[in-house]
Amino acid sequence: MKVLVTGGLGFIGSHTVVELQNAGYEVVIIDDLSNASEAVLDGIEAITGKKPDFEKLDLRDKNAVSAFFKKYADVVGAIHFAASKAVGESVHKPLLYYENNLSSLVYLLQELTAKDFANFIFSSSCTVYGQADELPITENAPVKPAESPYGNTKQIGEEIIRDTTKVYDKFKAIALRYFNPIGAHPSVEIGELPLGVPQNLVPFITQTAAGLRDQLSVFGNDYPTADGTCVRDYIHVVDLAKAHVMALTRLVEAKNKTNYEVFNLGTGTGSSVLEVIETFEEVSGQKLNYKIVDRREGDVVAAYADTDKANNELGWKSQLSLADALKSAWDWEKKVRGIE
Repeated sequence: MKVLVTGGLGFIGSHTVVELQNAGYEVVIIDDLSNASEAVLDGIEAITGKKPDFEKLDLRDKNAVSAFFKKYADVVGAIHFAASKAVGESVHKPLLYYENNLSSLVYLLQELTAKDFANFIFSSSCTVYGQADELPITENAPVKPAESPYGNTKQIGEEIIRDTTKVYDKFKAIALRYFNPIGAHPSVEIGELPLGVPQNLVPFITQTAAGLRDQLSVFGNDYPTADGTCVRDYIHVVDLAKAHVMALTRLVEAKNKTNYEVFNLGTGTGSSVLEVIETFEEVSGQKLNYKIVDRREGDVVAAYADTDKANNELGWKSQLSLADALKSAWDWEKKVRGIE
């Protein structure tokens, strides 16, 4: 079965392509290379023994999307990662985020719903919950007004997909709300490689340890948490990738209970920024230069998942620890930078 993976050369996308190919799916990737490198294809091939098909394409180009589906008429499903994803940047560039994250989704769905049948996995986020009233966060937690334009694009994206499944019987979708993906493939053939200044904690940590950044900024230590820093649920990217394959297979095998389903993907454990730093120092042997700075706009205090639904319905559970993820991230950073 041929599956489209948009943003398939990115961090989560590339790891998911590996797991899809390992599970026997044929994969075609769309990526505009705005935050990824074509060299990732070589890493995927090194792990799986097969290079997926690849089309360089901007999903905001409706005609190009239409032409793609004419060329690859045998695509039976799509996993949609392609989106801008930095909370802080979205606050300052809202229109960029609305255009990139929503128009691309609409154009994809227009093509998929024209097919006899199609399965769709949406890369959503725990940001849809905002600052949740109760922890851990279940899928039934209210979706609150978004704290950032990025979070809002995920909320609106889910609404668009849900509305679409109501009127197209042959179109089935699952939204996967991830918490905080980190780490790299154990082969260190692929990993997180942001272009420019990293927007997420762990690549900033590894780049600081590698000497690319002078200092790591910790945004606020006056939150109502045990050590005053924000708490997040950090999930190993390989665990996350495997969940996408299980979600797609659920739809392919018609095991879904409704045409639109939602699952949280996390470990169920929250870790503070300082705990992540401390764990990284333990697994890497590196002392990090970090400084407490002002809070960052758009950040919630704490978020970690209730994973019961994913465990019981999908049959998926995270297997790898925070230490495993941070060690793999450091091994990847050292390989990329040529550090012994």
